[in-house]
Amino acid sequence: MGRSRPFWRLNPAERKLWDAFPSGAWVDLRESGREDPSAGASWGRERAVRAQVIAALLLGVREGRPGEVPGVRLAGARIVGDLNLSDAVFTSKLHLLNCYIPGAVSLNDARTGGVRFRGCDIRRFKAGRAVIDGLFDLDGSTVHAGVRLDNTHVTGQFRLSRATIGTPEGAFRGSESYLEDTRLPYSREEVTARGRTRSDTALWAGGLVVDGGAFLRGLRSTGTLRLIGARFNSGLYLQRAVVTSAGPYAVHADHLQATTAEFSDGFTAEGTVRLRGARISGVLSFHRSVLKAPERVLHVSHMQVDELILTPTSIEGEVNLGYSRIGVLLDRPESYPGAVSLNEATYESLRGPARLSDRLAWLRRDPDGYLPQPYEQLAAYFRRIGHESDARRVLLAKQRGRRRTLRFPGVLWGWLLDVMVGYGYRPWLAGVWVGLLLALGTAVFSTHHPSQIGLDERRSFNPLLYTLDLLVPVSLFDQRGAWEPVGWTQWLAGGLIAAGWVLATALIAGATRVLRPSGPS
Repeated sequence: MGRSRPFWRLNPAERKLWDAFPSGAWVDLRESGREDPSAGASWGRERAVRAQVIAALLLGVREGRPGEVPGVRLAGARIVGDLNLSDAVFTSKLHLLNCYIPGAVSLNDARTGGVRFRGCDIRRFKAGRAVIDGLFDLDGSTVHAGVRLDNTHVTGQFRLSRATIGTPEGAFRGSESYLEDTRLPYSREEVTARGRTRSDTALWAGGLVVDGGAFLRGLRSTGTLRLIGARFNSGLYLQRAVVTSAGPYAVHADHLQATTAEFSDGFTAEGTVRLRGARISGVLSFHRSVLKAPERVLHVSHMQVDELILTPTSIEGEVNLGYSRIGVLLDRPESYPGAVSLNEATYESLRGPARLSDRLAWLRRDPDGYLPQPYEQLAAYFRRIGHESDARRVLLAKQRGRRRTLRFPGVLWGWLLDVMVGYGYRPWLAGVWVGLLLALGTAVFSTHHPSQIGLDERRSFNPLLYTLDLLVPVSLFDQRGAWEPVGWTQWLAGGLIAAGWVLATALIAGATRVLRPSGPS
């Protein structure tokens, strides 16, 4: 056995691991069932295992036993040195439990079977561009200087539940020999983009692909979860996760793709949750979440989602839904009382207890002020479900919002249209005004008869028909031409004539507005 072993000497813990590897048996170095691996620096030499021994076993320094599955299964060990398996190809099981790993674990560009680090204390974990054929498990582990999984492919489940991850302390290359290209040096921006400088990112996983479910329930992160372009083919689950970031983003996941994404049931973020351009073929839920950011707290513009559940427990900051395509929006607008960008957002259905007044207040909270499309979208939805009266109220609110953007002449004319006929959406108002003016004119002219024009003609005066003739732009009863008001009633007659023209014009303008196809105005 000495010749097959490329080490001068194995300590007792390493010898146990060496002997157990061919059968994949567990080597448990724990002294009690409740040891905290964060105190692993104080563990003695009897629990020390060199990282190079683990790497050598996985890379084939020792063959498996016929009829058994080889693997490294190790609990309660203090791993000495960096565990460098970059560019390696191995299929043996790697399962570390409650181990203390003060160095880095590197699986960059590796191709492996299942990899599990459960309840471990690790300085830094890197598996960029790796292919992990099976389960990738960091459940309950603490990774102090961040996790890198950019463009990694996990064919099984990805587990990071109840884990704690921090951010890199600065530029870090671990055991990799990193050589600068003197003919093509990186700029400062390129170095930052590659994550080789001090970063506020705890999980760097742009382009990550997970075929099984991705479970990050109860995660604690003191930096950004960077998931730009990541794809979760069986869903992303972040219930009860808490993400606090010193940078602008708690979650930065532009163009993320998932069958479902649960930022719910106690999910807490301090910093913007950004999913611009995401594609969610199922549910995106923020039910009972707590979101907080100094400015924009939720940025989900240009997104496509089958169902968006926006019922957070608490939210502080602006919500941006602009240009998104939403199948079902289940929300309570009062649950996110700040500014809401809705321009060019569309939805097929609205669910929730919101009243029409809540929806109108929702539209008025756009930080860009009045925009016509959100009103048109809400009105179209009400028409589609047969609530025509609600649709008309929305379009009336749209015209009132537009009026606030006009100059004084437009404001005055808009106010007249509103008062007279409700911009054509309340034509019954014209009947009310006609009735009031008819009653006024009839009462006045019954006691203050106008004088007859042409005394040789015999005509009988009717105050009701006379008032109606004044109100109608075209005389119908020949009363206006036969009688002339006297004294102060001339002002009343002139007012009735003017009111008639205004009412007629308002009715025509309102009817034109209602009958023409809807569009921006």
